[in-house]
Amino acid sequence: MTPSADNAKGAGLMMASMAAFTINDAFVKAAGAALPLGQILLLRGAISICALVVLARMLGALRAVPRRDAVLIALRSLAEVGAAYFFLTALLALPIANVTAILQTLPLTVTLGAALFFGEEVGWRRWAAIGVGFCGMLLIVRPGTEDFTAASVYVLIAVLFVTVRDLTTRRMSAGVPSLLVTLSAAVAVTLFASGLTLVQGWQPLSVGTGGLVLGSAIFVSAGYFLSVAVMRVGDISAVAPFRFTGLLWALALGLLVFGEWPEPLTFAGAALVVGAGVFTLRRERRLGAKRPRRGVPR
Repeated sequence: MTPSADNAKGAGLMMASMAAFTINDAFVKAAGAALPLGQILLLRGAISICALVVLARMLGALRAVPRRDAVLIALRSLAEVGAAYFFLTALLALPIANVTAILQTLPLTVTLGAALFFGEEVGWRRWAAIGVGFCGMLLIVRPGTEDFTAASVYVLIAVLFVTVRDLTTRRMSAGVPSLLVTLSAAVAVTLFASGLTLVQGWQPLSVGTGGLVLGSAIFVSAGYFLSVAVMRVGDISAVAPFRFTGLLWALALGLLVFGEWPEPLTFAGAALVVGAGVFTLRRERRLGAKRPRRGVPR
């Protein structure tokens, strides 16, 4: 394939990955009306871990890594636990499009974190984009109004944990298999969920709720598989902007499944966040050739 064809295929895989993860979120939100979050995560995790182990064995990803990388994997897994708990707790209380829109600040927060903690150079254009994106986030959460609740704080905490997760990933050696990292995170979240069920309890599983949990497990596993495939096709910096298509899925599912439609201010905030994020990713792509690449390999 030519580079442009690879990038086109990568863009398609990225959009499919975002669709799978967002549909998974919708299944979790629907199941959360009847089941505690811990039970959902435990059942979903048990199923997805089985799928990930099979895939990891097929791709030869189950192997030892250097101690430094093992520590980073453990740290990333803990961050994944925090991100899953706070994001999904917020998801059960807020419209799916609002939560997804706030999560789109991730390219901005990762750029900010890399500048603050890793000393990476950030020019005035990206600093301006970060400022614009955070203004958009404020339009979505609207602190000081009746719409600003504990769930709003939870989704902001989730963004913090996801930022830590992605910054940790960037420090890993290039030889660490992507699926090994993903599997470790899934195991950590499932173990956390088993403890959470001791606090939240366990509800009887009906055919309907069982189907929702199974659907969640299928789509989150598909999302993981597609996200790994994305890293193997094309230039990741070229296809990364297509992650914002997850917001389109969230808008559609919010309306069709949950009868939710964001307010005009939320749309305005989301537009600022997405615009700033796309600009930041494009800027990263231009500057990427000037510094060594790090992170999880293809």
